[in-house]
Amino acid sequence: MDPQECCLSQFPDICECKDTELECVEASLQAVPYVSSNVTLLSLKGNQIRSLPDNAFTNYKELTNLFLQNNCLRNISQTAFFGLFQLQKLYLSNNCIMYLHQGVFSHLHELRWLILDENPIVQITPELFTGLQSLFFLSMINNSLEELPQRLCGQMPFINWIDFEGNSIGSLSNSSFITCDELTVLFLRGNRIKLVKENIFSSLRSLAEIDLSNNLITEVPLSSFKELKHLQKLNLSCNPLSLHTDQFETLPHLQSLSLEKIEIPNISTKMFQPMKNLSHIYFKKFRYCSYAPHVRVCTPLTDGISSFENLLANTILRVFVWVIACITCFGNIFVIGMRSFIQSENKTHTMSIKILCCADCLMGVYLFFIGVFDVKYRGQYKKYALIWMESLQCRSLGFLAMLSTEVSVLLLTYLTLEKYLAIVFPFSNIRPGRRQTLMILMTIWLIGFIIAVIPFWNEDFFGNYYGKNGVCFPLYPDQTEESGGKGYSLGIFLGVNLVAFIIIVFSYVSMFCSIQKTALQTSEIRSHIHMDVAVANRFFFIVFSDAVCWIPVFLLKILSLFRVEIPGTVTSWIVIFILPINSALNPILYTLTTSFFKEKLKQLLHRQRRRSIFRNERKSISTSLVWTEDSAVQHSTLKLGFLHKKSLEETVIRTT
Repeated sequence: MDPQECCLSQFPDICECKDTELECVEASLQAVPYVSSNVTLLSLKGNQIRSLPDNAFTNYKELTNLFLQNNCLRNISQTAFFGLFQLQKLYLSNNCIMYLHQGVFSHLHELRWLILDENPIVQITPELFTGLQSLFFLSMINNSLEELPQRLCGQMPFINWIDFEGNSIGSLSNSSFITCDELTVLFLRGNRIKLVKENIFSSLRSLAEIDLSNNLITEVPLSSFKELKHLQKLNLSCNPLSLHTDQFETLPHLQSLSLEKIEIPNISTKMFQPMKNLSHIYFKKFRYCSYAPHVRVCTPLTDGISSFENLLANTILRVFVWVIACITCFGNIFVIGMRSFIQSENKTHTMSIKILCCADCLMGVYLFFIGVFDVKYRGQYKKYALIWMESLQCRSLGFLAMLSTEVSVLLLTYLTLEKYLAIVFPFSNIRPGRRQTLMILMTIWLIGFIIAVIPFWNEDFFGNYYGKNGVCFPLYPDQTEESGGKGYSLGIFLGVNLVAFIIIVFSYVSMFCSIQKTALQTSEIRSHIHMDVAVANRFFFIVFSDAVCWIPVFLLKILSLFRVEIPGTVTSWIVIFILPINSALNPILYTLTTSFFKEKLKQLLHRQRRRSIFRNERKSISTSLVWTEDSAVQHSTLKLGFLHKKSLEETVIRTT
């Protein structure tokens, strides 16, 4: 230490001095040390001072800042701070203070900050703050206060900021804030407040910010903030609160509103329209932001699917929605064309595959239009989010995706059972004919249509079933979602689809077991079984794709039953990347990998190659003819050329 930097003549050697400021941090002091009277800042943090006796600081009349944190102070004499007439900031946090004498601060007329955080203080009275005529900031974070006294600010006429965060305050009295005319900031977060009485804050006419978050408040009367004309920030987050539609109509000057962790089932644009100056709003769900389109900043910024600017939140989603849409559409259209062009002996199976491709193609159409509307709303989605999710287009796309999903699931189940009967019971006559197959396919489409259209029948019961997110697919239910819509969604995905998946898995396990146990020796039967084995092996990959597609969905639904919060990015990846897996892979698995299709494709390519060779030969022969202007010479030359070609052909025939 440079002694020229210190202006104190006397202080303990263990302390550090600079100018008139003295730091005695974690110096193992057990009492207030004796130092020069001209000290202006004294830090005694982290020592072992257990009590402050009378007149402990009486000689330090120029002291402006006193730090006594982390000492486990228990006893403070009523006159311990006598003589600190210039003290402006007093820190008593992280101690063991349970009780303070009335008037203990009576001589601190210039005190501006009083910090009493992290102490087990149970009760305070207005008289405790006697003499604090200049107090600006009072902090009692994480104490054990159970109630606030009447006329709290009676001895603190200029108090501006009060922080009672993390106490055990259970209720608020109408008379607690009567004398707090200058109060602008009030923090009551993290208490046990259950009830907010009417007009309880009416006397706080200068209040600009109030924090009531992390309490047990179930309802806030409409008149609670009526007189707070200067209120700019209101935090009601993390309360089991029910909000009225006109809850905030008396707060036209509010600039920031926090409603995080609050479910708002009755949310509407009318709820936030009166707050014309609102610039920041904080919700539990990104979807709620669509009801406050005039607010400049709204959080959460995304639900993993959409963002404030775009229907699809990130570049990966925006690119792959087009890629997967194209693969799904063109792949299925190609299979339909090839199945129509290449004739098959099993026409009923071909018909089923074509119908499956039609259902899968609808998923590609759905993704295509999601991409189209993403481009349409690019950079301005917040203005149209609510309009989009409540629009007929969004609901129609949701219907289309649900129809595609359910018809595809039911068709896969039917095709699996059909193959199961062919392999496990090869001699049975219970395989459906063309007419029966047609009826089954029509029934499957009818069931899929009914499943997809039911949510339109009763909006009061189902809510906006398809308009819960920007991609219009009801994959993960809101906790606020109508019980009808939530139950229906769980019934479809954990009922119909899960049962179908179990049937498919069971059928293929049975098929493989049956094939392995077969001990027939007849060559013809063995050849038939060999063909069925090849088909079963190919269908195994279909089951695998089903598992990749549906197991994440089942897990998502099961987690929703236990009210587990799922990141929105998980939902977006499932909708864009995982759900369309079947629709994109089915054309490959059902057609492009079959031995029949491979053989037909080889024949087609071979025939095409032969035609190409024949055309090239004709072209080479025609160009070998030489014409001259003399007709006689021309005729003779043509004749010789023809005879030469004929002799060559005869030679080739003889040699072959």
